[in-house]
Amino acid sequence: MGSSTVRMKVIAVENGCVMAEHQWKSALYESKHSFVWRYGADCLELLSPKQGERILDLGCGTGQLTAEIAASGAITIGIDRAPTMISQAQQNYPNLQFKIADARDFYFAEPFDAVFSNATLHWIKEPEKAITCIGNALKSGGRFVAEFGGKGNIKAIETALNKALEAVGYPVEPEHNPLYFPSIGEYSTLLEKQGFSVTYATLFERPTPLEDGERGLQNWLEMFANSFLQAIPINNHASVIENIENQLRPELYRDGTWFADYKRLRVVAKKE
Repeated sequence: MGSSTVRMKVIAVENGCVMAEHQWKSALYESKHSFVWRYGADCLELLSPKQGERILDLGCGTGQLTAEIAASGAITIGIDRAPTMISQAQQNYPNLQFKIADARDFYFAEPFDAVFSNATLHWIKEPEKAITCIGNALKSGGRFVAEFGGKGNIKAIETALNKALEAVGYPVEPEHNPLYFPSIGEYSTLLEKQGFSVTYATLFERPTPLEDGERGLQNWLEMFANSFLQAIPINNHASVIENIENQLRPELYRDGTWFADYKRLRVVAKKE
């Protein structure tokens, strides 16, 4: 698949940087960001899928982890909000089932034994809605296993990005930031309020090397921060990226490789 993206509406900017809808570039995701599903594979051990189980992969991207779950003999369905990602997943794994669906508003008539999610829920600023959908999708006693950005995730990158945008006259107002990085206590409380029992939760640092050497951070910004970049004039993009690189080089660049300062939250919960 080429580098096609979902067209987005750029919202007018007034007194701050207003986010437009995030574009998901499936070709860039697969070519330069394979770490997303490679690290996520480790979380599959917590899921421990079994033959014949029905398992939903929430935020499946281009389908690599959905396929790994299916290889266990489980009946898998992958959903993602981005049509580009689902289109690529269907090309990658034509024998598996994928569907365009929003984590905040999805429904399946037949319940699942488990819902799995990797690197998705930090994009959901209405977590209660996602948790409601997850609970409704699970059988009684079903399990929810997830990993996503937790409190302090990409703190250095986010700080540098905000400073660079402010330098060109487009400060990011907190309410327009599309990212959500909860603490263990915050997310566990949300789950418990909706009838889940949290059986495991951990927040840990995972400095993550970015592919493509000197271009690694730029690729990351174009993939995961494009809603910020697309909200400013295109002639400012290069200077903003260079500003971010200059700020972060002493901390996040070593031996020819950029690192993302990730902190990940892993959680396992049971629907009571």
